[in-house]
Amino acid sequence: MQALMQPVRFGELQLANRVVMAPMTRSRADAAAVPTAIMVDYYAQRASAGLIVAEGTSPSADGLGYCRTPAIYSQQQIDAWRQVTDAVHAAGGQIVLQLMHCGRAASRHNKPEGSRTVAPSAVRAEIQLFTDAVGMADTDMPDALSREEIHAVIADYRQAALNAREAGFDGVELHCTSGYLPMQFMSENANQRTDEYGGSPENRVRFAVEVAQAMADAIGAGRVGLRFCPGNRFNDIADSDPAATFEALLHGLDGLNLAYLHIMRAHTRKVDAFATARALFKGPLIVNDGFEPDTAEQMVAEGLADAVSFGRHFIANPDLVRRIGEGLPLAEFDRHTLYSPGPEGYIDYPEADPRSQEEIS
Repeated sequence: MQALMQPVRFGELQLANRVVMAPMTRSRADAAAVPTAIMVDYYAQRASAGLIVAEGTSPSADGLGYCRTPAIYSQQQIDAWRQVTDAVHAAGGQIVLQLMHCGRAASRHNKPEGSRTVAPSAVRAEIQLFTDAVGMADTDMPDALSREEIHAVIADYRQAALNAREAGFDGVELHCTSGYLPMQFMSENANQRTDEYGGSPENRVRFAVEVAQAMADAIGAGRVGLRFCPGNRFNDIADSDPAATFEALLHGLDGLNLAYLHIMRAHTRKVDAFATARALFKGPLIVNDGFEPDTAEQMVAEGLADAVSFGRHFIANPDLVRRIGEGLPLAEFDRHTLYSPGPEGYIDYPEADPRSQEEIS
């Protein structure tokens, strides 16, 4: 695993290796969207990653959608995240915060009183979400954002990037996929606007590009990344031409000099996400979705990617970098405790037994 273990620089981010921890919602924040003490332990345990991308975190109260997910719009939230970043840095790691505005993929039962559910258009997402209050619930009918409100949401993202830096994060990542607000703007079924934010692929990617630009202006482009997955239908998303949308997004990002693009394997045969990203994005590329250590090593060794992110393997293997580097077996995670509250299935996965190396030799 020589290629994966090499250091690399992404903008202002210096990675000790090319094994990245992917952002994963784990639902361990408190009811006020404040990070908890076990979240400090969870991220510190995984600080050997070349880069941790912390879980999707809302830039505003309106941006919340799920139960027990964190945010970064209040001082209490900023201070709690500071404990996480201090612990990761003390262990020698580097961490960025993924900013996730759920938009219409939200239930009022998971949001503070007085907040709104907003989207490009007043079109409900035909899905249900889990809530601690009533179990599974339909999503809310969203309010369509006016132009002025769009600019206000972009300002929320900008302030969230500044708040992330105040909290000690080394940078931020824009969550631009999985059916959340930026992808709702890109989606033909969720976005029925007729102004400059709707219609053509170039118009539909405008919101995401303007958010990325605002965050880059606030904290420096070398500390801003973006995550995308062409053709992702999660949370009731439809796009008849995902290749055109993806290419429009990449052309829109051209010249911003972002720290990296975090690209997931396309959920459609209509586009080769990795090849298109490599051809059209001029900066560093992190690839994700279903990689094992050997296939990840191949991607980096062959120059098809600059780093590989792992999700499920980091859940059960807090020492994943060591296990990959030394060829140790990987533990399996428990699906039943992915989103349950408390430490079980979260911070109780053990590191590899040093004798494991002898067992496989």
